[in-house]
Amino acid sequence: MLTRRVLAMGAVLLVAACTGELPEDDPDPAISATLPTVTPPPAEFPGKTWKRNPSGDWSALDATLERTGSTCVAVIKDGELVHDAYWNGGSEQGRHRVYSITKSLTSLLVGMAVDEGTLTLDGTASEQVDEWRVGPAAEVTVQDLLSMTSGRHWDEATDGQMIRAEADKTTYSVKLPQDHQPGTRWVYDNSAVQALESVLDDVDETDDVADIAQDRLLDPLGMRDTVWARDQSGNALTFSGVESTCLDLARVGHLMLNRGTWSGQQLVSADYVRQATSPSSQLNAAYGLLWWVNGKGRIVEVLRQAGYASDKPPYDGQLAPDVPDDAFWAYGYGDQYVAVVPSEGVVAVRLGGRPASPDDLTFEGFTRGVLQGVE
Repeated sequence: MLTRRVLAMGAVLLVAACTGELPEDDPDPAISATLPTVTPPPAEFPGKTWKRNPSGDWSALDATLERTGSTCVAVIKDGELVHDAYWNGGSEQGRHRVYSITKSLTSLLVGMAVDEGTLTLDGTASEQVDEWRVGPAAEVTVQDLLSMTSGRHWDEATDGQMIRAEADKTTYSVKLPQDHQPGTRWVYDNSAVQALESVLDDVDETDDVADIAQDRLLDPLGMRDTVWARDQSGNALTFSGVESTCLDLARVGHLMLNRGTWSGQQLVSADYVRQATSPSSQLNAAYGLLWWVNGKGRIVEVLRQAGYASDKPPYDGQLAPDVPDDAFWAYGYGDQYVAVVPSEGVVAVRLGGRPASPDDLTFEGFTRGVLQGVE
């Protein structure tokens, strides 16, 4: 019997040598049963604190980060904290407003609802938003809101009014007019994302999006130093407003690195993570579902809405051509970053003041600096 198995294995190897591939049918199932199986080590997840394993050369990155007003950086490699540092008044538990990184967390809450079947990406948002059931907004889907292609009214004055002046930001956002057919233009629209608060508060019996976030995301990840702010009317701020730390936000990045799994529990499906971190429209290949991605094609950045003086025109290319294509980011005003590079097993977070120039700390520059430090 052993001789027959050896001869059969020899035949398999001969086919592979001649063709460069194994035959589709195993000639003897017993052979497969005798071959060793290689099981990858289980992913490492933090408990109350990250497991520290200091390594790498961080002198160049740290000098740049300190110079550009950063308060903290944290780098995770294969589930271990290999580097963290603090400057300019920052500390491990010192919270910093993370601005539009909040949008990426909102995306995860939507993904959880999609996984449960209480929302569908291609379902119309008017199923939850009563004010949109009649009129042109009735065609806006949940995915339109997530991908910044909703066609909702946007201009700088309206955007600023919602952000700085309105006490009930959800109602203000929902009542804005519908200007364009969904899917026909890409605009970084804070009000459209705040309208997702009205969508999310209808899909859970708590009817409170901040509580949903605490129960479904922050608590399971152990984000003890993070708070989700509300407006003056009590609405969760889904477009901005979360306050957090580098070490807490690294947990979000590590969740995404592990395709929505956290310590054996699937918090959000791998399928949703894939969709959220892939280009969501040809209108901007750098944007997924409230996550920035490294797709190739027409690229639209948001330098003015990140706090800088002027935008660059849309261009054909890639957001970060010198880092791996699978990189993706949560990104907030003033260059707040959560960078995830799945092919390298790396997550990195930067929080702090806005650098003087948009060229000081780009998606590519920050991520490349992290990868060089790890090496």
